[in-house]
Amino acid sequence: MLDTMNVDYSTRIPNNVGLAEDRTVLRALEGWHPGYIDWWKDMGPIGFQESRVYLRTAVSVDPKGWAKFDYVKMPEYRWGVLLAPQEEGRKVNFGKHKGEPAWQDVPGEYRAMLRRLIVIQGDTEPASVEQQRHLGATAPSLYDMRNLFQVNVEEGRHLWAMVYLLQKYFGRDGREEADELLRRRSGDADSPRMLGAFNEKTPDWLSFFMFTYFTDRDGKMQLHSLAQSGFDPLSRTCRFMLTEEAHHMFVGETGVGRVIQRTVDAMRAAGIDDPTDIARVRALGVTSPQRWPTVPDVPAIAETVPGYESVGFYGISAPKGTPPEIVEILNKAVGEALKDPKLVARLTETGGIPRAMTPAEFGKLVAEETEKWRKVVEFAGVSVD
Repeated sequence: MLDTMNVDYSTRIPNNVGLAEDRTVLRALEGWHPGYIDWWKDMGPIGFQESRVYLRTAVSVDPKGWAKFDYVKMPEYRWGVLLAPQEEGRKVNFGKHKGEPAWQDVPGEYRAMLRRLIVIQGDTEPASVEQQRHLGATAPSLYDMRNLFQVNVEEGRHLWAMVYLLQKYFGRDGREEADELLRRRSGDADSPRMLGAFNEKTPDWLSFFMFTYFTDRDGKMQLHSLAQSGFDPLSRTCRFMLTEEAHHMFVGETGVGRVIQRTVDAMRAAGIDDPTDIARVRALGVTSPQRWPTVPDVPAIAETVPGYESVGFYGISAPKGTPPEIVEILNKAVGEALKDPKLVARLTETGGIPRAMTPAEFGKLVAEETEKWRKVVEFAGVSVD
């Protein structure tokens, strides 16, 4: 008798659905596996593919104890196909088929509809990994980083769950749809993900916490509805996914709570009692390496985060190839203008610090700033595309 409670790790694809005996589906999933790993390495967490991360892996679908924890490199994580145990005598719970035995195979009249539901659900899973791939570089703590990567690998496993259903029950159409799930990319102009929310950027940790708190809450409702499906394999798949999804929402809820609490603590420490006093809230820190002359009472962020600096600048330039004598005339005129007290006062009022420079000095500044931000762009993997 098939053991549907514990996970079989004897095949390349860990599972509790008897893949060792279902060679056709096993071969199809093994054929899909290399493309998945390529996708993970291309679109998974940037900068941490070779890092050993403390992650949980499912060893059972028993709610009383279903996971083990160990250090693993994420591309070597054992993604698998896990379904909740089959309920003996389960019935369709609603609609015109209410009371009939739950379907173990796809009814012909609902084939297209069920495939569409599975594809849409499956498309959201890799999309969220793609949206969050840059966040590891700015994790507030090791605790948050581990939670992020746990969410990522489990979203990857949820993709596997949907791909199994497509490969097992939908034949050639299912195999083609499984390949398309790896081809689409979040935010791609030519081949975006299917739902709009999964094409938006997740550029910072507050966005991530909001996503896992609110968007994943919608996702949980979606999974609950699919768990009621008359198609029993889909129902069983989503019932176990809900077990993992609880942690994702915990990450979001507690993350948002911590952000709010820390914000309130910072406001109290700064003597801000009115949360609508936006000017004072914004004046909690400046991004220059030292305190800004026009707001000397506002600390520099570098006082808390050593080395932090993000300062913009404006300058006057001329087209490449402009004769040096013309550049010198322009530079002299700008220097004379910056001696005007009224102009200096106006620039200072807007938060600037007027500074006259020679063409060589300004060129050096531009080169240094370009190189600094080139490194940031390169590290973040940002593309103009």
